[in-house]
Amino acid sequence: MSEPFYVTTPIYYVNDVPHIGHAYTTITADALARWHRLLGDDVFFLTGTDEHGLKIQRSAEANGVSPLEQADVTSARFREVWNSLDISNDDFIRTTEPRHIASVQAFMQAIFDNGFIRKGTYAGQYCVACEAYYTDDDLVEGNCPIHGRPVEWLEEDNWFFELSRFEKPLLDWYEAHPDCVHPVGKRNEALGIIRQGLADVSVSRTSISWGVPVPWDDGHVFYVWYDALINYATAIGYGADPDRFARYWPAVHHLLGKDILRFHCVYWPAMCMAAGLEPPAHLGVHGFLLVGGEKMSKTRLNQIFPADLVTDFGVDGFRYHFLRDNPFGPDGDFSYEAMVTRYNTDLANNFGNLLSRVATVVGRRCDGIGPAPDPASPLGAVAADSLRDAAAAWAGLSPSNALEATWRLIAAANAHLETNEPWKMDPGPAVDAVMGDALEVLRIVAILATPAMPATCAHVWERIGLTGTPAEQRLPDAAAWGGYPGGLPVRTGDPLFPRISTK
Repeated sequence: MSEPFYVTTPIYYVNDVPHIGHAYTTITADALARWHRLLGDDVFFLTGTDEHGLKIQRSAEANGVSPLEQADVTSARFREVWNSLDISNDDFIRTTEPRHIASVQAFMQAIFDNGFIRKGTYAGQYCVACEAYYTDDDLVEGNCPIHGRPVEWLEEDNWFFELSRFEKPLLDWYEAHPDCVHPVGKRNEALGIIRQGLADVSVSRTSISWGVPVPWDDGHVFYVWYDALINYATAIGYGADPDRFARYWPAVHHLLGKDILRFHCVYWPAMCMAAGLEPPAHLGVHGFLLVGGEKMSKTRLNQIFPADLVTDFGVDGFRYHFLRDNPFGPDGDFSYEAMVTRYNTDLANNFGNLLSRVATVVGRRCDGIGPAPDPASPLGAVAADSLRDAAAAWAGLSPSNALEATWRLIAAANAHLETNEPWKMDPGPAVDAVMGDALEVLRIVAILATPAMPATCAHVWERIGLTGTPAEQRLPDAAAWGGYPGGLPVRTGDPLFPRISTK
């Protein structure tokens, strides 16, 4: 039976529309899901929208609509953008769905029944944009450390989750699972939060009604963060389908930005423990995608939207850039000029040019019929190394290194053509061997690059005469040298990636 692979993005707030920061996380999750499908795993890929809380309520009021009306419009916008970027999610969850409300109430009731929730009064500095409380020490010149906005004082009766009781269990869990958070610096950051001491946290509100009702106390709704985190359990059947839930949990891979590390790497594992569940097995934390050195936000007016770039670079050019040029973990700084350079170098000059050269020479020297590769070709060893290194990189949550390994094979094939100059050869066995090798490289690259550029790789597959799609292949066998059968028609056509002017 195939191995389960469950991967999630954060669910995105519906007071905003998708920008390239949202797209970066979602494309990364999509590429991981596609890689694991190539491995034959039982993949479940979840994304969605976060629709409750004070921020949503106030944003809707400012727009003159109800919170649900705003959520309906913006959630649909996220779906539309993900479809346009060829995102292959298996589910799209909305926190206003009945299945999620039932799951949240069941999950939090379990924590309550297990004795980890108490009643009290909370007062503190609150950032509406974060939907989070901060201490005076957390603030930067009195402002939220994430958004740079003034906070406001909130005070009300709440139900509290006794997070303080989980300091030692969390430390023990981290010690027993040293690889649970990637990269290691983010793991250390989570440990630092725990070791500084954990205070009990408010899990309900009475000041707003836009949220999931607390089942044991009318008039309270759950604080949005606890509602939101439970989406990961809802989508795989918590409280509704125990067998399905047991198949995918806890071997989940959460992808998230560093600004929500505390909630995912401290609060969420503790909540799972309190509900009687194992904590999530894998949490991948990435930095911000900066523009001009600053985090994107509506207030800074520095957001860049996917459609702005897809027009110039195409869907797969967009996807490739964000996977290749933004290593998972540290902050990245978006540059249009760098995007053009990467596109022209890797996609137009290397990948696109390889296909164009091969199709042209096969047309002129091989009557348009692709020869089989040489079993003893030196490119076979390069292909094996690329597969090994790409597989290790995908397993280590490093799409940029996986693509670098794949492009080494493209570079080797181009160099092989330059050395042998098949365009100068007469038709015969010598040119057949060189062109068969190049076609085999294109076949293998079409498989290895499919997680990043699914449409392009399917097009290459068809151009070199193969049936089906590269996404239907199964690794590692499909990438073994010698799989191109020969005797297939190879088509010339328009450039895969027309060069973009740097002027």
